[in-house]
Amino acid sequence: MDEQAVERVRAAVRAIPSGETASYGEIAARAGLRSARLVGRILAEDGHDLPWHRVLRADGTCAPHIATEQCARLRAEGVIMVEGRLPRPGR
Repeated sequence: MDEQAVERVRAAVRAIPSGETASYGEIAARAGLRSARLVGRILAEDGHDLPWHRVLRADGTCAPHIATEQCARLRAEGVIMVEGRLPRPGR
């Protein structure tokens, strides 16, 4: 994997402010990548020291295998989650 791409993803995740979220696709776009899945892979392999919990799926949900911890960390930052998902406007 290209180390520059990894560093761009890491920088984009670090830049998400506390109490806010971004999707894997948004992080990919900010890092100049085409693949949101690549962002997930980078975070899984090299994201332990990042605010990984601020990165959500495109539908506003947490990844199932980390949902409990991810939702808890987001709630601790003041992010409102309803049934494991960010509330959508108009719903």
